Amino acid sequence: MKLFAFLLAAVAMLTAGAADDPNRFEPRASEPYAIRGGLPNFYRKLHDGKDVRIAYFGGSITAQNGWRVQSLDYFRKLFQNAKISEINAAIGGTGSDLGVFRLDADVLAHKPDLVFVEFAVNDAGARPLNIRRSMEGIVRQIRKRFPETDICFVYTVTAASVNDFKNGKLPRSASVMEEIADHYAIPTVNMSYEVARLEKEGKLTMKDARQVMTRVSGDELNVESKIPTGEDGKIPFAGDGVHPYTNTGHVIYTQSLMRALPVIGKAGTPGPHPLPAPLRADCWDNTSAVPLNAPGIALYGPCTELPATDPTARQFANRLPALWRFEPGASIEFKFKGTKAMLYDLYGPDSAMIEVTVDGKSRRLRRMDGYCTYRRLALCPLADNLPDKVHTVKITVLPEKFDKRQVLFERNRGDFDKNPGKYAPYYYYAGKLFLVGELVK
Repeated sequence: MKLFAFLLAAVAMLTAGAADDPNRFEPRASEPYAIRGGLPNFYRKLHDGKDVRIAYFGGSITAQNGWRVQSLDYFRKLFQNAKISEINAAIGGTGSDLGVFRLDADVLAHKPDLVFVEFAVNDAGARPLNIRRSMEGIVRQIRKRFPETDICFVYTVTAASVNDFKNGKLPRSASVMEEIADHYAIPTVNMSYEVARLEKEGKLTMKDARQVMTRVSGDELNVESKIPTGEDGKIPFAGDGVHPYTNTGHVIYTQSLMRALPVIGKAGTPGPHPLPAPLRADCWDNTSAVPLNAPGIALYGPCTELPATDPTARQFANRLPALWRFEPGASIEFKFKGTKAMLYDLYGPDSAMIEVTVDGKSRRLRRMDGYCTYRRLALCPLADNLPDKVHTVKITVLPEKFDKRQVLFERNRGDFDKNPGKYAPYYYYAGKLFLVGELVK
């Protein structure tokens, strides 16, 4: 009996531990859409012929001239008396962890009436805890600033995640996002549902280099529009299994919206959205974005704020109004009160190694990866899950050189061989400090 009681207690402890695990999640059923609280304020403005701004907030799938452009055309065609404008807030290769920090500058500064949020694909590798923190932070920041702004989550698909949808389940990232959508009555459109159905029926190939050149006119696009097929009769979804072809995969996405939005648009009552207590008290709704020349941040050694005419500064000016270049020996030092710190920086062929020291503990980070035949926006993690108190941070650009050719993926090493001068410098580029908390001045 004692052994049996011990086993029962052990099982109870394990069950309780699983329930308390912040990275635990329940897979959700894959459905075409969920109505919840609808989009009442957005559709009221459309029907009243008002000025309407739609923010497309996501990664590279949204950045493409695909469902974003097609859905904008759809709204303009359907509501010709309204003046509908776009806020393109999509950045390739980024997820909700960056999104929650850039939301204010890239979305809220433009006063959106509707925000489409598309981060499920780029959040695929993120921990459920961090997805909860960032996605709830995004929702709460929008609700606090603009209580009447409507929000809609959309879920896209890749060749790596299509099996989840085919098996009737949402992938991990989308399943976690559904928790947030439930709590805040946010409608969701599963733009992957139809893709998975067609793939399961043998009518679509997720990764197919044979792009069909037949065009689908944006002006004529509707839910009945026929999607081009290859010689085998199958729809080629994407060349890389991720980024859909404009005239095939993106049309399926847009048609999914066309089916869902008329139903979702009838739901809800116009007015301010309620703001319930957060699901997680530690969600990232108190973020700060701080320029590097702000009081409280000290810059030492050889560093330069690039002029607006500099090609690199000009390339990223829409996201980083000020961009700094740090040479080996330069450093950034600051103190902050909070739990998390990151730098909005660049990966690139001329990037260096840096040392990050937080409260006396150091680690080294290489700001280059296998894709770096070009520069791109990135997030540099400095500190996370810290106690909510004052912390001291120092970032130093190291003089250490490393084999950049070996860092590159094999398919990209030819660029190194042709353009070795592009890889010769060792710089660090950064433009903003992101905090969950506040800078100590």
